[in-house]
Amino acid sequence: MSEFLADVISYVELGEHEIVLLRALHPRLAPHFPAIAERFYDAVFANPTTAAVLNGGPDQLERLRVSLIEWMSSGLLGPYDDRFYEKRSRIGRRHVQIGLEQQYMFTAMNVVRTAYIEKIVEMYPHEACPVVRAVNKLLDIELAVMLHHYQLDSEETLLQRERRIQSDRLTAMQTLSAGLAHEVRNPLNAARLQLELLERRIRRQFGEDSKLTEPTALANHELERLTNLLNDFLSFARPPELHIHEHDVIEIGRHVIDLERPLAQQRGVALTFHEVPPIMAQVDSGKIHQIIQNLIRNGLEASTYGGHVGLWITGGDSNTVHIRVTDDGVGIPGDVLPRIFEPFYSTKETGTGMGMAIVHSLVAMHGGKIEIDTGPHGTRFDVTVPQRGN
Repeated sequence: MSEFLADVISYVELGEHEIVLLRALHPRLAPHFPAIAERFYDAVFANPTTAAVLNGGPDQLERLRVSLIEWMSSGLLGPYDDRFYEKRSRIGRRHVQIGLEQQYMFTAMNVVRTAYIEKIVEMYPHEACPVVRAVNKLLDIELAVMLHHYQLDSEETLLQRERRIQSDRLTAMQTLSAGLAHEVRNPLNAARLQLELLERRIRRQFGEDSKLTEPTALANHELERLTNLLNDFLSFARPPELHIHEHDVIEIGRHVIDLERPLAQQRGVALTFHEVPPIMAQVDSGKIHQIIQNLIRNGLEASTYGGHVGLWITGGDSNTVHIRVTDDGVGIPGDVLPRIFEPFYSTKETGTGMGMAIVHSLVAMHGGKIEIDTGPHGTRFDVTVPQRGN
């Protein structure tokens, strides 16, 4: 039995005695199931919203009527196991699929509940209360399962919608970035070339005079910074194709840790890698390396002296690899979090706003997902990618 179903049954206190009452009610109530089903769909078609959903004609109505009778029968007979739970959860998911709001589950259940109670009062004139109590508990369990999965599927639908919106934004930004990079690259290369020629002429004519070479060195530094920014734009705008091969993801993580340890020591931040035996996966090693490095670098920058950044890599369920990076910084502000993967958005004075956008793009290329949990005591990034290539 699912944990959720067991918890609900325990909460409403549906006991063995009441289960016996429900099973005993079945043969007495079953002859009335067709009339209850007819009453149910009369109520459905009396409401314009619900009637608009059921527009499949007589064949659809007959299938629904048969399904409702089977639902009433299995509800009274049980058993209240995983099969019962799955059938009820499908009803909640179906309401999401057809776009029927959740209040209609309450109103529909009320039609059934009222019809049950009316018949019970007729059939049990002197002992209706315990039977009604058992039926109410059963229908509350049914409704709880339906609403639970309605909520889960609604949240997943919203998440998918947000992902599509984010994907559309990324596509637009990639197009903009590619055009911008193309326009900037040629004059930037020309400026660097002219600066090199100027430096050579200064040295030939005046030697290594720091007062004369210092401005050119400063200009060269700024051009180098613009070149790095341009390379970030290009990495985001035109990410190269995946080169999928078998790699040990643990070894990739270990290499990133070795590269980032000097920066961690410089900032006074502990950097740890919780190593496990090799995890082989068909991935693009360079891109997985960049994902991990960007997340760790982000964590180091968010941490203060004496802080900690951790890396975990594990083999997940369903042939997935799970990469987790945590820090104990102050967390991501609420107004920043919705824009964390937005290109060119940065809260750092010298930031390009490309790091997390690139991470999101590379994770998406692998067919994976990235999730964030943040608060005043730190941030956790969870990346999940398929362990086998598409």
